[in-house]
Amino acid sequence: MSDDVGSLAAKVDHLFRTVRPRDGGEYSFEEVAAAIRAGGGPTISATYLWQLRKGLRDNPTKRHLEALAGFFGVPPAYFFDDGAAERIDAELALLTALRDAPVRQIALRANGLSAKSLEAIAEMVDRVRELEGLPETAPPSAGSSAGSSAGSSAEPSAGSSAGSSAEPGTGP
Repeated sequence: MSDDVGSLAAKVDHLFRTVRPRDGGEYSFEEVAAAIRAGGGPTISATYLWQLRKGLRDNPTKRHLEALAGFFGVPPAYFFDDGAAERIDAELALLTALRDAPVRQIALRANGLSAKSLEAIAEMVDRVRELEGLPETAPPSAGSSAGSSAGSSAEPSAGSSAGSSAEPGTGP
């Protein structure tokens, strides 16, 4: 299987790279398999997860995909609907940025400021990014707003694409 952005292997790999435990390292295949089994999910091995991530297996059962989605805190549609996957990936990118303590502190300090002040801060950040040679950031989509679906931690919660849980697959 190719490493196309929309491939199952690419999506599984992206979840392993992006959704992380509190210590910041990637979940191991053994941790994911054990958590799925402990949560009453289908029997799944660490080797099978590795094969899915590497694209050596590309036809998992619906139950396996639902269990993976539940563990990583994304809806099962992440694996079937490329549009949903793009939206979820954007939320995961935001949550990943918020794992960075200085970024999180700036966001928290900006909470409550007027729209005009937030716009001024955004312009300052854009200018500094330009000075440091960093790529432009995409402007927020019209349908998104602070707090619409992104939570306050680095991992999404089960049943939503981005929640406030500190561990994947657990509710608030």
